[in-house]
Amino acid sequence: MTKTNGMKIDTPTTELSTVDDMEDTVTIKDSSQPVENVQDIDDILNSLKALLSTVEKLQKVRQEVGDIKPLIGRMLDGELVGGEELDQLKTGVSSLSRLVRAYSDHQTALVKAQPARELLDRVLKEGYSG
Repeated sequence: MTKTNGMKIDTPTTELSTVDDMEDTVTIKDSSQPVENVQDIDDILNSLKALLSTVEKLQKVRQEVGDIKPLIGRMLDGELVGGEELDQLKTGVSSLSRLVRAYSDHQTALVKAQPARELLDRVLKEGYSG
């Protein structure tokens, strides 16, 4: 049979957890939402790391394409290029494909990392108001 010692800790809003064993029943209420479990936090941190990685890759490829942009512009204007410039153009066109992939990967990582904003806002808000 479960005994209740009658001890309750109440603060306004939602019930977070109830601990019930053979000796005591304790109800804890809190005004904040429950913090995600450790796995959720790990997932959020991993998504931030993935976003950072995609940002780095995107910046690198953008730089490569930016360096070749004047040559691509000349080619698009109908100029003929040869020798070293032609090799640079081949590399540049390949970099454009990588740029498109990097941009797509970045957009995907950005969407996956959005829960981090929510967690950060909540942690900072609670940290300053507590």
